[in-house]
Amino acid sequence: MPILELTGITKRFGGLSAVDGVSFSVDEGEIVALVGPNGAGKSTLLKAIGGMQAPTDGTIRFDGADITGLKPHQARHAGIAIVLQTPRPFETMTVRENAAVGALFGGDRVSEAAALRRADEMLEFVELSDRRNAPVGALTLHEQRFLEIARQLGGRPRLILLDEVMAGLNDSELQHSIELVRRARADFGVTVIWVEHVMKAVMSLAERILVLNFGSLIADGDPRDVMRQPDVVTAYLGEQAAAS
Repeated sequence: MPILELTGITKRFGGLSAVDGVSFSVDEGEIVALVGPNGAGKSTLLKAIGGMQAPTDGTIRFDGADITGLKPHQARHAGIAIVLQTPRPFETMTVRENAAVGALFGGDRVSEAAALRRADEMLEFVELSDRRNAPVGALTLHEQRFLEIARQLGGRPRLILLDEVMAGLNDSELQHSIELVRRARADFGVTVIWVEHVMKAVMSLAERILVLNFGSLIADGDPRDVMRQPDVVTAYLGEQAAAS
């Protein structure tokens, strides 16, 4: 059953200006990769779902309710979390305090003590327990991204949106990140929509691929089938590659 349904989503001046807009649905528990060339509208679409940018036209429904144009905190309370490529921690807080913020402002209301307990649980999940009392600035980029995932999962979302969280990682960090997303779905039942350019990760993790190109959805299906489609090859590599 779909947990998310998009119908005719456009965003003028945001990479989603196709006439018919973008329409698709995502079932509960799916891990779906949203891919496409630079400027295709992937991050814009993710931000529209997460309440960071209101679409110009179209409708977004989450768990049957119309959430089009909600503010970020409203989308968060509805059960949608978003992790951006560039982490945005609270620099003056410890790692544990950062993780606790996600629990305090998630979909369910918890006390400060409960938020700290949940923070400890999430830090253990992302394997940052030994850094809980460290200043957040002491973390590497890889660790800061894991902290951001911990912070968002602490709010008990039903849908998590990941925007290029695996960019710039080495092979070991990449594999670690892939396993983390798998465990998040297995342990918490979360649905994942994930914008990514690292195709090695996409082909390893995604169960389904949506391909955007200049604001249009040009493919939707099994990763290996989709990435062989001529329209997709053209979008990524040009006409000559598709014809060869």
